[in-house]
Amino acid sequence: MRALPALAAAVLGGSALLSSCTADDRSPVRTQAAAGSAAGPVEQLRVRVLDVLPHDPKAYTQGLEMAGPILYEGTGMAGESSIRRGPPGRRPTVRAELPTPLFGEGVTVLGRTLWQLTFRDRIAIERDAGTLAELRRLPYPAEGWGVCHQPGRRRLVTSDGSARLTLRDPRTLAPTGELLVALRGRPVPRLNELECVGDRVYANVWPSDRIVRVDTGTGAVTAEIDASGLLPSKERRPAEVLNGIAAIPGTDEFLLTGKWWPKMFRVVFVAR
Repeated sequence: MRALPALAAAVLGGSALLSSCTADDRSPVRTQAAAGSAAGPVEQLRVRVLDVLPHDPKAYTQGLEMAGPILYEGTGMAGESSIRRGPPGRRPTVRAELPTPLFGEGVTVLGRTLWQLTFRDRIAIERDAGTLAELRRLPYPAEGWGVCHQPGRRRLVTSDGSARLTLRDPRTLAPTGELLVALRGRPVPRLNELECVGDRVYANVWPSDRIVRVDTGTGAVTAEIDASGLLPSKERRPAEVLNGIAAIPGTDEFLLTGKWWPKMFRVVFVAR
C-alpha cells in the first residue's frame, strides 16, 4: 500500500441574520436565517485527483477527519460500527468496535479527545483520541449524522439530515444555536458528513456525490463541488455514495471516500 507523501509533513494546521449566539456560544438556542442571493456568487467547483489510496471496502464510512498526519474514520451499520485511527492509506493502528445495536455516525477530534455520534441510539460517545478508549456517554436527543469542530468559535457543528446545522457546546453537547443552510435562498436538505475548515463547513449532501461549502456566519452556500466520477462504474456497483471528507491540515487538499469504497482520493477543488 502506498503512503501519502504530502501527509507525512502535514501539520495541524437574501435574509439578514435574525440572531446569533453570544461570543462564547453559551446562550440559549437561537436561529440564524439562511442568506439569500445577496450573499454573492456561488462557485462551481470539481475535484482534481492528486493521488489514489487504498480504503477498506468493508468500511461503511460515516465520518472522516485528519488530525496532524493521523486519519480518524468512523463507520456505521449495527454490528459493524467502529472507530479507527492511523495513517491514511494504511491499516489502522488503533481500532475500537461499537457494541450491537449501536450504529456509528460522524466523528470529530478535539485535541486529546474525540466525539463519535450514533444514528438513532440517542447517545454520543466521548473517546480518548490516542487509544480510542471510551471515556463517557452523553444523551444526544437527535439523529446523529455529521459533526465537526470549530475551535476558533469554541463549538461543534452537527447535522441531522435536514437543511439545519446545530451548533453545540463541545463539552456538554448542549445546543447553542441553529443555522439554516440555503443555496440562493433555498434550503439545502440532507446535509450529512461535515468538515470544518475555519469559518466554513464542507457538507456531503446525501445521497449524492455533491458537496456544498457553507459560510457558518450566514448559512449561505458559497460553493457547490461536483465529486462525481471518482470510482469507475464497476467499482460503484457494490459501493454506496460518497460520504467522507477530511481536510489535510496545512494544505488546500482533502481526502474523499464513500460507504464501502475500495479507494480513497487525495484531491483539490478547482473551477469547473
